[in-house]
Amino acid sequence: MEKVEVIRQLFPFIISICAIGVVGWVITTWMRIKYGYPLENSWGKAIHPIRDLKSEQRMAELTQENVQLRADMAAIKERLITVERIVTDEGHRLSREIDALQLTRN
Repeated sequence: MEKVEVIRQLFPFIISICAIGVVGWVITTWMRIKYGYPLENSWGKAIHPIRDLKSEQRMAELTQENVQLRADMAAIKERLITVERIVTDEGHRLSREIDALQLTRN
C-alpha cells in the first residue's frame, strides 16, 4: 500500500517532466524550421529538405522577383530624392527650372 501512495505523490512530477520534454522538443523543432537548420531523424542524422524541379523553379522565380523589386526600389529612391529636392528648394529656383524646361521644349 505504501508503494502505491508514493507513486500517486510522484505522478504529477512525472507528468510535468514529460510535458516539459515534449514542449521543449516542439520549440526546438520550430526554431530549427524557422532558422533553416536541418531537422534530425530518430538516429540523429540530419534530414535535409527535398529539392525537386518545382521548388527549384519557385526559387528561381523568387530570386528574379527579388532582383526586380530591388531595381524598383532604387528607382523609387531616386524619385524620392528628386521630390525632396523640389520640396525643399526655394520657390524662385523651381520656377526658373520650369521655365528653362519650357524653353527647351519650344
